[in-house]
Amino acid sequence: MITLPPLSDSSGIRHAFFTRAGGVSEGVYDSLNCGLGSGDALDRVRENHRRAMAALDLPTDALATLYQVHSPTAVEATRTWARGEAPRADGVATRTPGLALGILTADCAPVLFADADARVVGAAHAGWRGALAGVLEATVAAMETLGADRRRIVVGVGPCIAQLSYEVGPEFPAPFLASDPTNADFFLPARRAGHHLFDLSAYVARRLSRMGLARIAVAAHDTCADADRFFSYRRATLAHEEAYGRLLSTIVIED
Repeated sequence: MITLPPLSDSSGIRHAFFTRAGGVSEGVYDSLNCGLGSGDALDRVRENHRRAMAALDLPTDALATLYQVHSPTAVEATRTWARGEAPRADGVATRTPGLALGILTADCAPVLFADADARVVGAAHAGWRGALAGVLEATVAAMETLGADRRRIVVGVGPCIAQLSYEVGPEFPAPFLASDPTNADFFLPARRAGHHLFDLSAYVARRLSRMGLARIAVAAHDTCADADRFFSYRRATLAHEEAYGRLLSTIVIED
């Protein structure tokens, strides 16, 4: 698993950006696939959840995940949700000790937040749609309603697809440029005429930096290029694979 200093330096907070290693799934899901909706065998995904939570000295039922829909919606969590009950949202905040907020990704950016003084944490699934629509800001706002102060919030942006792996079509930059012309900074020309390479993690980092947060760190990994460590929707699509696993990122307030 991967940790980032702004979060690991936060007293009373534990977190992890898990890789695909250490689980029991097989084939395209090899091995720590944590996606209940991925098509993998449910008992294997449950065992992978158990192993991930055990790595943080937590019980399996501590994990609270969302029904992620690439939205700007953030919610409060006070308990875990049964399968089928999770809210349709992409950001979540809590002040409940022992409740592990979980985000599932396979190229999108997992973003974990903590205000150790207020004992409030948050997590966001930041694909391009959600990030552009404001899921990061919504997650911070949800934390603030629970007593967090953005001037104390530290953030870790976990492994996601890197710019050199993220080719997008001619129409892709338009909503970004309409939102802010300086978003042109996140696009490079691709080899194919009219296509671009998009820097998701840098875009996410800039949006975070504009919120006046205390400290931001970005993991230097490429989920698409590193098949040994990460699942990737883009890589699976290019390889014409029928499915792909999901990486788990999680943060918890210690009891």
